[in-house]
Amino acid sequence: MRKIPATLIVQFYALLVKNKIPQKFHNHYLKWLRYYLDFCQRYRFTESNSQNLPNFIQKLKEKRQTDAQQKQANEAIHIYYELIRSKPSNNTSELPKHPPKTEGVSEAQNSYRAAPLQSKLQIDTSKRDLAQNKAAQTGVKGNWQSAFRQLSNEIKVRHYSPKTLKSYSTWVRKIQYFSKSKDPELLSTTDVKDFLTFLAVKRKVSASSQNQAFNALLFFFRHVLNREFGKIDGVVRAKRKRYIPVVLSREEIDAIAENLKYPYDLVVKLLYGCGLRLFECLNLRIQSFNFDFGILTIHDGKGKKDRTVPLPKIIMPELKEHLEKVKVLHDKDLDEGYAGAFMFDLIEKKYKNCAREFVWQWFFPAKILTFVPETSEYRRYHLHERHVQKAIKRAVRKAKICKRATAHTFRHSFASHLLQANYDIRTIQELLGHSDVRTTMIYTHTIKSQTKKEAKSPLDF
Repeated sequence: MRKIPATLIVQFYALLVKNKIPQKFHNHYLKWLRYYLDFCQRYRFTESNSQNLPNFIQKLKEKRQTDAQQKQANEAIHIYYELIRSKPSNNTSELPKHPPKTEGVSEAQNSYRAAPLQSKLQIDTSKRDLAQNKAAQTGVKGNWQSAFRQLSNEIKVRHYSPKTLKSYSTWVRKIQYFSKSKDPELLSTTDVKDFLTFLAVKRKVSASSQNQAFNALLFFFRHVLNREFGKIDGVVRAKRKRYIPVVLSREEIDAIAENLKYPYDLVVKLLYGCGLRLFECLNLRIQSFNFDFGILTIHDGKGKKDRTVPLPKIIMPELKEHLEKVKVLHDKDLDEGYAGAFMFDLIEKKYKNCAREFVWQWFFPAKILTFVPETSEYRRYHLHERHVQKAIKRAVRKAKICKRATAHTFRHSFASHLLQANYDIRTIQELLGHSDVRTTMIYTHTIKSQTKKEAKSPLDF
């Protein structure tokens, strides 16, 4: 595929911002532009000729792209035509043959209609103006926006997980819709009671979802509205049923690993060999590994807790070989002038060059780079969780394993196999990073009893 110059990419992103395209779709629009330029080169079409666009859309149909994807591609190319008209000096025929590596965000479908871009912008603008006028009359919309900003601030100041912010915001937005955007200051426990009853009776949500909604609204009332939640009579907190996790045998784990390609096979070996959560594994950086002492340090695990676990000796050669490949990739990135790895919080202000230092690089770097429009630079992220999950799902299917195995199943198997090997429960608790030993006790139900009074089936009497 053809390479798009960085200057053209920056101009294209700037035009996306000007046309009010949500930032989460920017990399998707760039992908469609790259496909279009490659299509024109392959079939000897002129990139600036808008009459070629229907042929490109027809090609997407043949490739079984969805209607939403076709509409998104149509808009992306219209924006490219707009860029060409505003910049007549841009000669796309001089584009190189290889594209820069840019990483897209998780796949999402655009909900725009198939109307021309200019008409859609006018429609969106008129709708936005109408909504703003309505909000100005009631003042309610502004109050909710302020409430969501304060909710975000309260969660961030406590250093809660971004996933917590996402889930709490979702539940607060749902009660906003349920109450028909009533002023948040006028929300009462009766509204909460009706909402929770609606979830349980009408929506039939699970016990965990109901409790999550309760906790989100409790946090919202206490820390955003600055009011006590009060007693909610008539709504019974759902009790979560005891869940016995799925556990794989060692043979099944080996079969899954054999059906995985590099580096996903190494990810699975660390998930099982060290009992890691998926996000803990993918967030590992080079400095987390101490090969001399055979120790792996997990920083900022669940609950922002650190812990150490022993590295499996059997995969030490694979880990070191992988480390050399990461080193080669990092050197290549530096030679090409990229800005290094994504960093957390404000650590780059304290250590100016840490993003480019090898010890701060991801142990499982993404295959392609991410373009940052705000700074017009390329950075590297770690492997996407969804890519690992899909790879594991395919491997489980190929291995013909009749169990519902996910990435977290390897962590369950780690704990169960240690317990089966007569490790004490407190040691397993420390290795898993559990705050309460009662959480670890669930694994006593995943292994066969070894006591003299072993439970038997009546058929075996």
